[in-house]
Parts: sequence; structure tokens; C-alpha cells
Amino acid sequence: MRRLFPLLPFTALALTAALAGCRPREAGTETATRTPGDTAAAGRDVTVPVTTTSEEARTLYLRGRHLSDQLRAHDARKLFEQAAAQDPAFALPHYDLAINSAGPKEFLDHLTEAVRLSGQASEGERLMILALQAGSTSDSRKSLEYTEELATKYPSDPRALSLLGFAYSGVQDYEKAVEELTRATQLDPGYAPAYNLLGYAYMPQRRYPEAEAAFKKYIDLVPGDPNPYDSYAELLLRTGRFDESIAQYRKALSVDPHFSSSYLGIASNLTYQGKHAAAAAELRKLYDAARDDGDRRNAMLNRAVVFVDQGKTPEALREMDKLYDLDAKLGDTAAMSADAQQMGDILADAGRAGEATKRYRHSLALTEASSLSPEIKGFARLADHANLARAALAAGSVPGAKRHAEAFRKGAEASQDVGRIRTAHELLGLIALREKDYDGAVTHLGEADQTDAYILSALAAAYQGKGDAEKAKEVAGRAADSHPLLTLRNAFVRHKVVKTA
Repeated sequence: MRRLFPLLPFTALALTAALAGCRPREAGTETATRTPGDTAAAGRDVTVPVTTTSEEARTLYLRGRHLSDQLRAHDARKLFEQAAAQDPAFALPHYDLAINSAGPKEFLDHLTEAVRLSGQASEGERLMILALQAGSTSDSRKSLEYTEELATKYPSDPRALSLLGFAYSGVQDYEKAVEELTRATQLDPGYAPAYNLLGYAYMPQRRYPEAEAAFKKYIDLVPGDPNPYDSYAELLLRTGRFDESIAQYRKALSVDPHFSSSYLGIASNLTYQGKHAAAAAELRKLYDAARDDGDRRNAMLNRAVVFVDQGKTPEALREMDKLYDLDAKLGDTAAMSADAQQMGDILADAGRAGEATKRYRHSLALTEASSLSPEIKGFARLADHANLARAALAAGSVPGAKRHAEAFRKGAEASQDVGRIRTAHELLGLIALREKDYDGAVTHLGEADQTDAYILSALAAAYQGKGDAEKAKEVAGRAADSHPLLTLRNAFVRHKVVKTA
């Protein structure tokens, strides 16, 4: 699997991120300046330092990072917390606690602390923290700039190159991602997580044999970790090899019975096979075995997705209500806002535009009334225009959709963020499709996210409207042949694209 950021209040545009780890080394062998065996180049550190005055804090941190590199977040958090307690001025434990957090509030709290302490850290650590901060608000351009600077200053650090590879994947420049990740593996052929990210960079390009080779190399390097089997299973899922995928997910769980993403992967396979009850049961196992609220949240959200895939909107909304209640009990306003937005998405897809609008406005109101940063609140206001454009389309109000889509487009272009600009094209393409401006729809949707089945479904409809049945079938086939992990957007259109293809 790739690590995901906890959902922020603007879920429809939330950043999903794969963060690189490093090859496991013996804990406690790194100094504050470099890893033993590395040499300095041009007077600079070859690897990003680990800056702390406490040897005990360093040892705890490196042990935690080893677990984090295996995506064992629950166990890693305990060690990062201990490292932060040993040295309150140590920035990196908070950076990693943010990455491994169980929910949005925890993520933002630790990110804020990491930023506060970054002035006392090395330049490399500071750049990593600032890149994460930019990524947390989907400012992919700024995040990429920080990560490029990091890789320039530490060109012999496989971790830095892997982070750069991820950053290129974040802006869908997969060729550059492959280039940087390949460089990381050449620098250190035993650097296992780079092969994981390399496999994920190949997948959107549909370079499945190369992805399979990368994941199998990942397995060879760390056969005692659960994630290599989980990642390979996701490739098998994507390519429709469902039974093989389930077997690999089961293998990951045999290594670590608490490896939550493997439950999600099995549920995804079962859903694509039409075994919805079995999928829901698998998610119940995750909920019952949960060691933290992050696992419980994932189980409940994905149960809602399974219900949407079945066309059971009331049941999906009931599951989302339970999730909202959990987040309210935790006092996690950011998560509550995300829940409300996703309920709006479900209602909009069901044609219940008025109710969707109420959920969207509630989502924004929660963010506005919170202690979240002004930057996040500003992005939430911009995202609200995208949400209301979708609700207006669900209500059949093209003028209302145009008004909000145009407001979102201006904000997206002003931000220069690639993801927001793609979303603006998506909205304008959906509006053009509704107006039967098929040429305009093809143009805009062609500039949107071409890895998203929801967009490909609309693009296929636009080609069908143009009378290009062959192209419509080809685009729908791309959507139908891709089997990502469960998402609401995929569930909204999955059955439609299968029929069209």
C-alpha cells in the first residue's frame, strides 16, 4: 500500500500521498549528521541529518522510523511519542507522528508542532516538514518545489529521491517519478521502499509488467514485512486478478494480523466480484480488530462505499452518520467536516441536491468555526464552490453550476496548484456535457485526472454524444478495466462504465 494522509475538511480534493521510507538499518547507528558508511560531498551531508541532542531520543526515533517504513503506524507512533518526550525540541518525531496519525486532528496538531520546531532542525529536515505542510493543503506545486530543493541538496540520499519521486507522482508526472525512484534504487539496490513507490509510479501508466517486477523485488528485499505483499496484492486487484490478490492480502495479514489496509484490499476484491456481504463482513473484522480510531474510521467509511456500490444510499448514509458521531465524540472537527462533505457527495450522486447542499454547507461551517489555520479555511471556502457546483448539477441548475465552477476555476488558477486546476476542468467538462457541448466536454475532461474512473465515465459519455462510439468504448474500457481500492467516486460510476465498455 501507499500511506494516505488523513482526510482533511476538503475531502473531494484531499491529497493522497505515498511517503518514502528507507531501507531498515540497525536502530541507533546513525549520527546527527550522517549515516555511517556515507561520505560528505562538496562539504554537505550526503543524507538528511537526524537532529537531536539526545541519543536516547535518536534511538527511539530511528526504531520508530523503521516501523513507519514498514507502514506499521500504530507501533511507530508509540516510539515517536517517546522520542518527542525525550527531546521536546526534536522536530522529526512530530513530522512522522503527522504522517502516521490516526485522524485529521492528530495530523494537523503534529504538523503544526513540526513546523514550529523546524527552525531548530537542519535544512534537510526543514524542507521535508515544509513539503508536508504544503502537501497538507494540496499545494502540490509548492510541495514539489521544497522536495526538489531537498533532492538537490541531498542527491545521494535515497529517501530524498524517493520523496521527490512521490512528489512527481502527486502532479501525475509519472515518467519523472520513475526516473527519480530508479535513481534511488541505483544508489542503494537494497533500499526497499523505493521499489514500492516505483511500482505505484508504473501503475497509472499501465506498465503492469514493470510494476509487478518492482513489487516482487520489494518482496524479495523484505519478505518479513506485510506491506510488500499488500502492495503486490493491489497491483493484482488493479489488473482484475481478484483471487490472486486476496491470497496476497491474506499473506500480509499472516505477517501482521493488524495490517488494516489488507482488510480494505480484500473488501475491494470482494466488491468487484459482487460479493458485497462478504466485503462488509471483512470490514467488520477490521472494525472489531481495530487498535485505534483510524482503523475504525476506515472500516466505517469503506462499509459506506460498499453500500453505495450496491445502490443502497440509506444504508450508506447511516454508516456515515455513525462515522460522524465517532468523530464528534473524538472532538475532531476536521474529520467531522470531511464526513459531512462525503455525505453531500453521496446525496448529490443520488439526485438529492437539496440535502447535499445542506451537508456541504455544514461541512464548511464546521471548518469556519474551528481553530484550523486561515490557509486551510481559505482552501475549504474554495472547495465549497466545487461542492456547490456538483450540487447544482444534481439539481439540474446549469447557471448555478457555472457560477460556482467559475469561482472555483479562478481560485484554482490563482493557486497554480495542478490538482485544483484539474478539478476545475472536471467541473467545466461536466457542465459542458450537461449542455450537450460535447466538444467542450471532451476538451475539459481531457485535462482532468485521467486516472479517475468518474472522469473517464463522463469523458466516454462526451465521446458518445459526439457520435464517436469507438472512442467512447475505449475510454469506458479504461475505466472498467481499472479496479482501484474502494472509493466513493468509483462506486458512483462503476456499474455504468462496465455496461458502456
